[in-house]
Amino acid sequence: MNAVKTVGIFLQILFVTTFDAVAAAPRPNVVVLLADDAGWGDYSRNGNRQVSTPHIDSLARDGVTLDRFYVCPVCSPTRAELLTGRYHPRTGVRGVSTGQERMDLDERTIAEAFQAAGYATGAFGKWHNGSQWPYHPMARGFDDYFGHTSGHWGEYFDAPLERRGRMERTRGYIVDVCTDEALAFIDLNHKKPFFCYVPFTTPHSPWAVPEEDWKRFQDKPITQLATQPAQENIDHTRCALAMLENQDRNVGRILDKLAEFQLADNTIVVYFSDNGPNSARWTGGMKGRKGSTDEGGVRSACFVRWPARLPRGRTVPDIAGAIDLLPTLTALAGVTRVGDKPLDGRDLSPLLRGAASQWPERMIFSTWAGRVSVRTQQYRLDSTGALYDMTADPGQTRNVAGEQPEVAARLVQAVADWRTEMFGTDAGAKPPRGQAVDPRPIPVGYPEFPITMLPARDGEPRGGVLRSSGAPNCSYFVNWTDREGHMVWNLDVRTTGNYEVVIDYTCPIADAGSVIELSFGENRLCGSVKPGWNPPLYTNQDTLPRPSGESQMKEFRPLTLGTIRLEKGTGPLTLRAVEISGSSVMDVRRVTLTLAGS
Repeated sequence: MNAVKTVGIFLQILFVTTFDAVAAAPRPNVVVLLADDAGWGDYSRNGNRQVSTPHIDSLARDGVTLDRFYVCPVCSPTRAELLTGRYHPRTGVRGVSTGQERMDLDERTIAEAFQAAGYATGAFGKWHNGSQWPYHPMARGFDDYFGHTSGHWGEYFDAPLERRGRMERTRGYIVDVCTDEALAFIDLNHKKPFFCYVPFTTPHSPWAVPEEDWKRFQDKPITQLATQPAQENIDHTRCALAMLENQDRNVGRILDKLAEFQLADNTIVVYFSDNGPNSARWTGGMKGRKGSTDEGGVRSACFVRWPARLPRGRTVPDIAGAIDLLPTLTALAGVTRVGDKPLDGRDLSPLLRGAASQWPERMIFSTWAGRVSVRTQQYRLDSTGALYDMTADPGQTRNVAGEQPEVAARLVQAVADWRTEMFGTDAGAKPPRGQAVDPRPIPVGYPEFPITMLPARDGEPRGGVLRSSGAPNCSYFVNWTDREGHMVWNLDVRTTGNYEVVIDYTCPIADAGSVIELSFGENRLCGSVKPGWNPPLYTNQDTLPRPSGESQMKEFRPLTLGTIRLEKGTGPLTLRAVEISGSSVMDVRRVTLTLAGS
């Protein structure tokens, strides 16, 4: 046998052996950890000397850091980009509440890809991309769900949270509780591959943190200040950092659980945040915070650990973003993507492995409230058209558009083209904000998920009825004092049938007995508001005073109204008063409809 033939046979055997070994290797688990409103500067890994985040930092030490990683200015858009690999305007997400946060039903998610590949999938925490089926996480690729689907939750201690469509009162701090659920999921599924998504609720307000964490920060001097220190509330900074230390401890619990089952080596763990910091605090000198399209509003920490396949301690300087996580994680795991819509994200696995000798130049766009900014590897064009050299001037202090007119013109045109591609003829319009209810009707009546919760957030107050606060997400309807006042939810009833109706309410004892009517089309259901139930507002949950736009919460009770017949079709579901027995009817947090039979 000649030498060439011998080498050829050897290489063939080596290839087959290597292929078989790769094919036989157990598929990696995936754990995605997402902070809520944590800024790039909130971690000791990134130079913050006032906070200790050793478990989160360990992901960078033992894995790869994406040093220039970009998310959206606010919560729900980033989550949609993680889930789809596509810029959020393409997905139907145009706001953070009142239904504007819903992701279009023809979008396919990263969870669906892993679910189709045989993974157990679970999400535990803040969802924020649609509440009702089929916008619900369990219709978007997750086998299990526990947490809250709203963008903001007003109770952080002993919170009422959802388990697979039903509310239950929990005990403990919300981050600890949701982490408990994630750990139980890993316990249950540790012998097969799993995709575990843990979107934490902190350090999003309300400013509430366990006492043991607050005590470490209550009187702590804050020496690293915000880029604009006059805007910083030092107590807010203290509380945010205390929340991060609590979150870090829970990240440690998850990492310990992986180690307990000897899964750490073959589990991909990703950690990042959904936008810039929710208060003015230290960001390493960057401009902007949550809601801003400047660097400080959209740059996030991002760490990816997979000891079996990724190098330890590597830093990737190339720009990347939340849109890249779907193509990257599916590629790393060898999972086929579900869906065929064009992706905006790139597979970053060559960068993570250090195998990319050349990486094509790219642009990453950020948008919110009609503003658009674009980032290249060297420059950022802000929403006003000012150009900054981010290498020489990371704080965006000097506009160089006049010195680099060709670069500025190229990026201005890129923004104009992107606006048109994302928004079409409405490219210059601002999206609806605040209390404007999304015109897309709320689906009701899927037999596979018969429970539909209609929170006040998704309804419209009319007459004299008001929301309990300016922020709709965790609000309830108040000031229902006359027969002109009523509330409406725009429904798309998918199945004709009988629906059990339960209203979560409070009512002063002296006002009990009003007669209310729920109507849809020609069908009506009447009942009485009784017994009275008038609990006090929670005043002992918050570490710091609650922002004025957020509702003070209280204990709501269920009022079983009866059964109403809903006919298939679209239209308003209206709740109004027929008789008022006192000075008010009731406060309403949600109406729940359960399909009982056709």
